Parts: sequence; C-alpha cells; structure tokens
Amino acid sequence: MAETRSSMLPLGTSLPAVILPNAVDGHPVDVRALSEGKLGTVVMFFCNHCPFVLHIRHQVVIVAHEALDLGLAVAAINSNDVHSYPQDGPGPMARLAREEGWRFPFLFDETQTTARELHAACTPEFFVFDAARQLAYRGQFDDSRPSNGKPVTGKDLREAIKAVAEGRKPSPDQKPSVGCGIKWRKA
Repeated sequence: MAETRSSMLPLGTSLPAVILPNAVDGHPVDVRALSEGKLGTVVMFFCNHCPFVLHIRHQVVIVAHEALDLGLAVAAINSNDVHSYPQDGPGPMARLAREEGWRFPFLFDETQTTARELHAACTPEFFVFDAARQLAYRGQFDDSRPSNGKPVTGKDLREAIKAVAEGRKPSPDQKPSVGCGIKWRKA
C-alpha cells in the first residue's frame, strides 16, 4: 500500500470559495456559506475505496458529528478521478453517506480545483478553519494506520476541533496526514 503525505498548507491560509455538488442530493453546497456564523469549519478529503480511509471512517464520522454539535461546519470532499475510480463516483458516495447517516455533505470535486487550491495530496486529509475562515489545523486524524496496530481515536483532529470551538489556536505541532494519493485525472 503506497503512502502519500499531506503537503501541510501554511497555517493562516484563507478558506477558498468552494461550491461543489453534494453527491447525496445533487444540490450545490457553498462551503463559505455553510461556515457563516459557525465557530469554524472542518474540511476533509475523503473517498470510498482508500484503505486508509476505510481504516478510520467510522471514527471520522463520529468526530465530524461531534464537530457539528460543537458549532462547526463540516464538509467532506472527494476529488478522485471518477473515470479511473468509478467506486468514488457520486452514486457510491451518496450510498455511503446515506447508509452511515452522515449529517454533513459529501461533495464531489470533479474538476479537482478545490483539491488543488488547498494543496490536498491524499485521502484522508483534514483541514480546520477558525471562525475567521483562516487555516488553524491541517494534518492527520491520529497516529493509527491500517498496519501499525495503534487504536483509531481521532486524537489530533479532536484536539484541533476543540481548540477552534473554544476560540483558541490548536497546537502548532501538527503532523501530516498519511493516506492514498489523490487520484488525479490524466491530462
């Protein structure tokens, strides 16, 4: 299983304008509008098939719902090339989100523009923006990987979400996410 590390976008980077279709209902979602009046915004790059995502997905959904309950906005984004990876297309995305009762949108970045704007490199990859829409955290969910035997806790992301919800800056000691490389479209 090849590992790709996140590129660690500079802290303080502004949340870009992101308007993408929600695979669940086909309606466009404006992530900046979703973040209006919220304590912060969690953006995660996710997909259906990656073993790294499959390893932590259950806990990620729990942590995402915790973030919503704390007053943050949450959006999952899939930027994988659907032609090469049809299991990551909108139909399978919608089924997954419905079956698991996600309370946040699962957005399809077909053009891969959003992934490029945020310098996303892998799935899973996590970004937490504060109330002013400035990047406060980017990196891993926790230290667990499919083959290392460490428990899946979401410790790193949970701590970042808690800090942002309380109006504090997360620890600057942030580790890159590790996962499957985003499946870029061939030119």
